[in-house]
Amino acid sequence: MKLFDVYPLFDIEIVKGRGVHTYDAQGTEYLDLYGGHAVISVGHSHPHYVQALKAQAENLVFYSNSVVNGLQQKLADKLGKASGYDDYQLFLVNSGAEANENALKLASFHTGKKRVLSFKKAFHGRTSLAVEATDNPKIVAPVNESGNITFIPFNDIDAVHAEIVKGDVCAVIIEGIQGVGGVQIPDDVFLKQLRAECDNTGTVLILDEIQSGYGRSGKFFAHQYAGIRPDIITMAKGIGNGFPLSGLLISPAFKPVYGMLGTTFGGNHLACAAGIAVLEIFEQENLVENSREVGEYLMARLREIPQIKEVRGRGLMIGLEFDEPVKELRKRLLFEQHVFTGASGTNVLRLLPPLVLSMTDADEFVTRLKKAL
Repeated sequence: MKLFDVYPLFDIEIVKGRGVHTYDAQGTEYLDLYGGHAVISVGHSHPHYVQALKAQAENLVFYSNSVVNGLQQKLADKLGKASGYDDYQLFLVNSGAEANENALKLASFHTGKKRVLSFKKAFHGRTSLAVEATDNPKIVAPVNESGNITFIPFNDIDAVHAEIVKGDVCAVIIEGIQGVGGVQIPDDVFLKQLRAECDNTGTVLILDEIQSGYGRSGKFFAHQYAGIRPDIITMAKGIGNGFPLSGLLISPAFKPVYGMLGTTFGGNHLACAAGIAVLEIFEQENLVENSREVGEYLMARLREIPQIKEVRGRGLMIGLEFDEPVKELRKRLLFEQHVFTGASGTNVLRLLPPLVLSMTDADEFVTRLKKAL
């Protein structure tokens, strides 16, 4: 049987990871400045994480959500404390797109409306309504075209107001920092204005923190720079350090009703063990603070490189914009300098390293980047 050909692949097979490094089948070491699309938060094969999964697997990998799973409450308690949202409710699912699907569904249930405002260059997932809310027509199938999404220019509160006052909008969904869109940061004032518009019209504000959350920005969630509290926050990527896990933080204003939402695999025992271990490592190693400090240091060093047109980011979510396409630069970094990086669009190199990145690691990346340039 052939694999369905979904992605263009680099001819490298990664078979091992330790900290901020990965190793291919030939034993070559790579500096990982991409973390598997921002998924690796506490580092590859962290001993505490590995032991937590091993211990749980020896007891129970899975049982259904029809019985009590105390690990879910333990994860909720730790997440509430770490994020500052201990008064919110937690619903656990498996992927970022699934988190956004459930958030949009919940918003529609809550308001009785069905139109959604999203933003230019947004990326919210590849399923159903999540992909329709993604500003990329090439990946939206005809069956996904419900006509319920309106795209708004980024950071344009007048455009938001003009749509939201029509009275048929159930939700506004926005990324804490646009990742696929080129590491575009919403203005803090704009987010405050957006919160006010939603308050004034009874519209649900959804913050998609799937890539920008979980310490990636130097705060637990990127929107916390603006000092706002959304109605729903979606999380994935770093929440399980590679184990499939995602979730929604839901305001107390939402009252659950049996049958409204559901999941088979979401919040299973092994997934919760992974999520708990991640938060324990966050606390033990001060990873949110490390993300902020190392990110600021790395961006300062990158701004000294004349070939880089602009450095954008917060914490360890960084975009490097160039005047020319970065495709060949990425290849040189990977095959000559042995560094994994990502791309956003044509001209932006995207950095999403594990949050355990040190300043020494940052210096090493700068050295290799200069050689590749």
